[in-house]
Amino acid sequence: MARTSVITAWEEPRLARPGVNVILFVSLLLLFAGVAAGIYAFIAGHHHVYATTREIPWGILISGYAYFAIISTGLCVLAAISHAFGENFLAPLANRAVYLSIITILSAFLCIGVELESPHRMLLYNIISPNFSSNIWWMGTLYGLAVGCMLLEFFGILTARWGLAIAIGAIGAIAEVGANSNLGAVFGTLAARPFWYGAQLPVFFLCSAVMTGAAALIFFTHLAYRLRGQEVDENTLRGLRMAGKIMALTLFLLIVATVWRFLCIFTGGNEMALIPAKNLLTGTLSVNFWIFEIAIGLVLPLLLLVATGINNIAAMSAAGLMALVGGFVQRYNLVVSGQITPVQYGWDELPPVLNYTPSPVEILIVVGAIALTVTLFVAGERYLGRVFAQKGH
Repeated sequence: MARTSVITAWEEPRLARPGVNVILFVSLLLLFAGVAAGIYAFIAGHHHVYATTREIPWGILISGYAYFAIISTGLCVLAAISHAFGENFLAPLANRAVYLSIITILSAFLCIGVELESPHRMLLYNIISPNFSSNIWWMGTLYGLAVGCMLLEFFGILTARWGLAIAIGAIGAIAEVGANSNLGAVFGTLAARPFWYGAQLPVFFLCSAVMTGAAALIFFTHLAYRLRGQEVDENTLRGLRMAGKIMALTLFLLIVATVWRFLCIFTGGNEMALIPAKNLLTGTLSVNFWIFEIAIGLVLPLLLLVATGINNIAAMSAAGLMALVGGFVQRYNLVVSGQITPVQYGWDELPPVLNYTPSPVEILIVVGAIALTVTLFVAGERYLGRVFAQKGH
């Protein structure tokens, strides 16, 4: 009986409405469809249903994994900062940030889990045969540690054990930052792929994490209040404005980093890096690059935030959504463009540019991963909504 009363105290009765139930039902259907597509890939064979090849072994599922993992890192870092340093504007958003960080990393695990042909072997040999010189090993291990820490942190929040939540949350944030930088290093240390190679990507990924984390926090917080039919209260508004300022700053830094990255490529003289760069600017990925990654993902959100003085909730939410859409396309462009030039380019008259188009199964899995985030978000707001409203702790 005591447990039931505690759970009831967490529930948000305003969300027990037919419209919210419809959203939850549709997202569940899409989630089941994505999981079914992943199971079908295991049965039929990845090489039959995925569009990846020996020449382009990483596709949209790797992009989706990187996308959700990077968002999770940003949310975890923002939550740790807001919890560890009391009396700050981000504090009213901290509990929701922790929860969003958990559900986005679960979506990342869904993408990578069905992309691997033998995910059980990864779990087994990650423990019994660790490779300390592997960025992928460190990435997987640290993300696993981070998930455990975030779950414990959220348990501390639910049980009002704030000391536990702060301490474990700090460890989780450090693990997430380490995992995220190793994710960037997975690409950045591949000398055979000059478009990726270099020290910029680990730092670029961390900056992207903070930007997309702030964008997700703004968008989902605004959506939560819209689902409730409530106006955003003053404390939450101050938190959203602070997140908007963080988002604006990191958007500007990402624009500068993108410009310098292309300048370095075009002045470096490496043809295997120039071909993917030119393909992004004027080739098959140019629409993705200019419209979605640059315009929708970076420039328009920054202009919208600056034009409204980071004071209009609807504008901040729209900017957050645009940044999230652009962030996904940026991950896709990065992953695919780095592989379109054959490693053996120049031998045996190989084409300078290879083609990759995601298969319907891959797209359905990514839709399922997005649906997982939406499903758990709506369910969390419905059954844990009052936990996210806690302030002053």
